[in-house]
Amino acid sequence: MPRPAPSKADRLKAVRARIAAIEAGGTGAFGVLPFGDARIDAAFPAGGLPLGRWHETVGEGLEAETGAVATAFTAALISPLAQRGAVVWVMRRDDLYAPGLAGLGFPAERLIQVLARDEAEALSALEDALGTAGVAAAVCEAEGADLTAGRRLQLACERHGATGVLIRRRPFGGPARGAGPAGALSGSLCATRWRVASAPSEPEAGAPASLLGPPRWLVALERCRGGRTGEWLMEKNDGAHPLRLVADLGDRELAPAQPVRLVG
Repeated sequence: MPRPAPSKADRLKAVRARIAAIEAGGTGAFGVLPFGDARIDAAFPAGGLPLGRWHETVGEGLEAETGAVATAFTAALISPLAQRGAVVWVMRRDDLYAPGLAGLGFPAERLIQVLARDEAEALSALEDALGTAGVAAAVCEAEGADLTAGRRLQLACERHGATGVLIRRRPFGGPARGAGPAGALSGSLCATRWRVASAPSEPEAGAPASLLGPPRWLVALERCRGGRTGEWLMEKNDGAHPLRLVADLGDRELAPAQPVRLVG
């Protein structure tokens, strides 16, 4: 006999169970993207950035409007995923510089750019991209995602295992969202949240001091579901892993106290 179709109550129960698993911080079955350094990978419950989830990156100060530093870090972070499929980049402003991404090791030929008219359309395009077969990752520049939007994004990630990144970026001169109940952001369903700032680069060993070294970022992992937070100084790497740890800023030991000499 054919199996009876699940009832509406059964389907609703299954959806609620999936949402509960998401909120519990489960890593899912889509694997991880390791950083190749145990000092970073140890912060994540499965030893690397969880795939099939969505993440947030955000800059500080004026970077909350320009998004340049968060964009560069995001491009380096997800560049290995571009080898697995297309990467969709949803923008509110047409200012993404593809050759710059290529300089960060991101294969621009895998990039699909989408220009959205407003915030709602941007989040909708991100959700559609994440749920499309053949898309390995999707990035969206938006002010944020509330609880409902966050759940929809996560369910879209789970359809084919795509990984999403929401770059928090507000309009030029616009007020920051979250200044009141109407603009409050949830972000409670993102797997990780990264706060990124630029850092001075240093020439590579043996190179003239006048030459710039690889780009560097001060990176704070402010949220990691099921793991722990951390702060690091990272730089672009040309090896198997696109980001290299320069210094661990979160667990620095205090310098030994120097003896005080009294004169008199």
